[in-house]
Amino acid sequence: MSPKKSPFFELRSGSVDTLLFVVKTTNLTEMRAELTRRFEATPEFFANDVVAIDVRRLADDERVPLAEIAQLLESVSMRPVGVVASASQHAWASDSALPLLEARDKRGANAKSTDDTASIDDKPSAPAASKQASAADAKDADPAVIVTPTADPVRLATSSQTTVVDKPLRSGQRIYAKGDLVVLGLVSYGAEVIAEGNIHIYAPLRGRALAGVHGNHDARIFCTCLEPELISIAGIYRTTEFPLPADVLGKPVQIWLDEEKLVIEPLRLT
Repeated sequence: MSPKKSPFFELRSGSVDTLLFVVKTTNLTEMRAELTRRFEATPEFFANDVVAIDVRRLADDERVPLAEIAQLLESVSMRPVGVVASASQHAWASDSALPLLEARDKRGANAKSTDDTASIDDKPSAPAASKQASAADAKDADPAVIVTPTADPVRLATSSQTTVVDKPLRSGQRIYAKGDLVVLGLVSYGAEVIAEGNIHIYAPLRGRALAGVHGNHDARIFCTCLEPELISIAGIYRTTEFPLPADVLGKPVQIWLDEEKLVIEPLRLT
């Protein structure tokens, strides 16, 4: 029997999306501290995500211990599967147990990030800030998933592109939408709303909102009262660790990406 006609398995060419963990320093102590600090805000967001270690930002004379970085990523429940390196880095990068991978990232390895946002290039699913729910299950739901430990269910109205939530979300409740998400009630502290498209919240946002979680850099977040624990678009997020300016805190706003920076802009509703 021809191997191509085997009923047991097939070997095919293909591509798999991964996160890129872009290394910008050789100081592993600082890297570990920063990774721990930034991911404490969303401990489930990147759980079980596949990630490639991208070393293209390093200078030609810089080296990092890839095995230690892989262990560091595993410590926050990420799954390193390979290394992305420039041609001049292949000699030392290939010494790792991880295979060399070719990246076709949309924004390139040299995209700039800001000090007050955490940049994870081309988040394919996300961590929800969010893969929540645990988002690994949410990503496969159709068209939306809610996980809630409370007795009262949250009603969802869905179409092929939009999910509408018509009740407030309490702490511990999570919504994942494959398209746009519209929330008509309060998003309380500890609640999470996650969408592959845009998020519209016609009430105070006090929990976490994560839009464009499949790496959609054009996604936006709209809300009528911004008081969030965390906001994120395409894996670039900001937490309450960085206080919001007075002209947007508690105000109607839209949030969008300018390159690798979150822009929070007041909305003029009158």
